[in-house]
This record gives sequence, C-alpha cells and structure tokens, in this order.
Amino acid sequence: MLKMQRIPLLDALEPVVLAFAIFMIIYLFLVQPHKVDGMSMYPAFNTAELILTDKITYRSSNPQRGDVIIFHAPPPFDSDFIKRVIGLPGETIMLKGGAVYINGQKLNEPYLAPGTTTSEKSFLREGVPYTIPPNYYIVFGDNRDFSSDSREWGPIDRSAIVGKAWFRYWPPNKIGLIPHERYQN
Repeated sequence: MLKMQRIPLLDALEPVVLAFAIFMIIYLFLVQPHKVDGMSMYPAFNTAELILTDKITYRSSNPQRGDVIIFHAPPPFDSDFIKRVIGLPGETIMLKGGAVYINGQKLNEPYLAPGTTTSEKSFLREGVPYTIPPNYYIVFGDNRDFSSDSREWGPIDRSAIVGKAWFRYWPPNKIGLIPHERYQN
C-alpha cells in the first residue's frame, strides 16, 4: 500500500490560498471597498471615509434618483467617483434659479447643506433643458460648488457604474448603512 505524506509547507498555504480565493470572489462580484477622496459629497461624505460598494443590486435593477453611486469617472479622470443620481434615462433636466428641475418639476433636495444652489457648468447651462439619453444618468455631488459632475462633463453611461454606496466602515462614529434618498412622485 502506498502511503502519502503531507508536506507541512503546503498544509500551511492551503488556508491562505482559500482565503485569497474567497476574498477575490467577494471583491469581484459582491462588494468593493472605496475611499472617499475630496469634499464633493459633503455633508453626506467627507474625505478619507471608507465605504463598501454593493456590486449586486444593479445587476437586477436600475439606479434610482437619490442613490449614491460609485462609477468610473469620464476622461480625463483616472479614478472612481462618488456622486448622487439626479436624472434618469428619458427625463428632461434643467437648471433654473439655482435649483434643479426634472420634467418641469422642482426637485426637493433635503440632503444638501442649507443655502446650497446648483449653478451651471460647461455641459448643463442655466435655463436650457436637456433630455437624458437611454442608459445614461445625470449625477451631481452634494457639495455643488466643489463638485466635478454631470453639469461639467455630461451624463454617465450605465456601463460605467461600479455599484451603490452601501456601508460606511470608517470613521468609527459613522459606521453603518448608507441612507438612500427617496423622492415623492
């Protein structure tokens, strides 16, 4: 009878390889960590906060207005951005008097700091309606004066979306699920 002998080094590597495989499956298909860099989403998010991005939800549903999403930034940027979904495919958005209008209705944005106004940039101009193409979304930072967003570079393609901001795990005093704004029709 042939007796197999275990090799101690391989025995020690087995749990490491298994843990790495599990980590990669989670990272590639379920959740991904991100670090907030900048103040474009203040007061909801501050720079250096750590969040987990849910990569599953948008496989079976579409982003909704108010969702905070992570997406691959448009050129010339080379990173992921965090912004709030403001306009959905097929809707008409217009900036007027410092406010956002969707299909002619003023958008109530309670998550913005008091006194925040939404000004035009090079893509979305004051008083000029824009109809969002299919599979595209308009996204803004909550800190409108300090945000590079769709007002500047236009709508983002659905395929650029990494996922939905789901859980904040740093700093310790803010640990928890990330709330998602819902709007009344």
